[in-house]
Amino acid sequence: GVISLFQLQGLVSISLKKVELSVGESKFFTCTAIGEPVSLEWYNPQGERMVPSSRVALHNEGVRSRLTLYNANVEDAGIYRCQATDAQGQTQEATVVLEIYQKLTFRDVPSPQEFRQGDVAEVVCDVTSSPVPVVAWYYNNIEITEDTEKFQLLPNNNLQVQRVTKADEGIYRCEARVEARGEIDFRDIILVVNVPPVLSVPQLSFNATADYGESVTFTCRAYGSPEPDVTWHRKGVELQESEQYVMRARGTTLTIRNIKQDDGGSYTCKASNKAGEMQQEIFLKVFVQPHITKLRNVTAVEGSAAMISCKAEGEPLPEISWRRASDGHSFSDGDKSPDGRVEVRGRHGESMLTIVGVGLSDWGRFDCEALSRIGGHQKSMFLDIEYAPKFQTNHTIFFSWEGNPVNISCDVMSNPPATMLWRREKLTIPTEGTANMRVHNAPGRSLLEVC
Repeated sequence: GVISLFQLQGLVSISLKKVELSVGESKFFTCTAIGEPVSLEWYNPQGERMVPSSRVALHNEGVRSRLTLYNANVEDAGIYRCQATDAQGQTQEATVVLEIYQKLTFRDVPSPQEFRQGDVAEVVCDVTSSPVPVVAWYYNNIEITEDTEKFQLLPNNNLQVQRVTKADEGIYRCEARVEARGEIDFRDIILVVNVPPVLSVPQLSFNATADYGESVTFTCRAYGSPEPDVTWHRKGVELQESEQYVMRARGTTLTIRNIKQDDGGSYTCKASNKAGEMQQEIFLKVFVQPHITKLRNVTAVEGSAAMISCKAEGEPLPEISWRRASDGHSFSDGDKSPDGRVEVRGRHGESMLTIVGVGLSDWGRFDCEALSRIGGHQKSMFLDIEYAPKFQTNHTIFFSWEGNPVNISCDVMSNPPATMLWRREKLTIPTEGTANMRVHNAPGRSLLEVC
């Protein structure tokens, strides 16, 4: 723009009375004085003499002065004065009115904008201008002209969508207009509705038998938007792919291979996405074949009590029974023999067979059997009876004639084997014999030969 001062004492002519400038633009103004001014100075709308700065440049050349404003902002608006002073101190001035306007500026209009299904969604369109713009919203190319049960136009120019669903997804247009300048601009915003995961688990419990190389597969289908991530957890720890754990179909199936007893228990399927998470427990019951873990041979003294213990493990816990091999008689928990000598008591996987007043008839093998609905296990033990020596013959008088040898035998039963000695009156006959006596020993028998 050009401002002219034709004579310092004459009429002042201004070539531009008003200038419009957009925020961020730059402009220069030239002030010309006719005559011989001593100085040309510029004054801002606040009446302050202007000096050069980062956004203000001044260039004087004879009767001309150029003012340049860079990167204008709203605060620069107002009346600028160019004042000429002559040698006598007389002044003349000219003015220019600078109006600043802001073009349509979209400051915060993210796209896409995401919301959780069922929430009240506020679609943001932060647009500014001077004067204030008029904002209109369009959905599927149809203007949203008034508030409805679904849409509300907010005072801050944002659009509110009630109880947003997947059906509300799509492209929304935020259009801004400045009627005074005929300026118009718009932004398209993609609205995305995220749906929390929903799980479908067809089977919540499984059975398997340990140590048979069995496998079991859990299925946990997840639905949601975006597609949920599915993970598996046990005892609070996420399971990782391994030889034991095999995951397929984006984690929606978990196969446990070579099942052991320790694999039994609760497993958690967890699905998560931006909108939330859901989890479901699946229970694995692991059965274990019965196994007898403790059964030992027992030795008892005749007349005492023998206590025979049999321990077994398994899932479910097996029932324990006894069988006496000598007669095939069986005993279960709580059983008692007619004579009251034999009794069975059991608890927590252990059975105790008690025989009071044991005798030689109790000697022999006993079988312990552990049974459950998935199988059985049997082991045997031997009950040995210790007893004092028992003479097997009542033959105490032997006859012979002089000069004829005689054999005297002694048969004895005992456990452990007895040591047999011969005596004549108070004299013990040595085992190696004497001049006319010889001793022959064998298990359970001793023979004294008298020559």
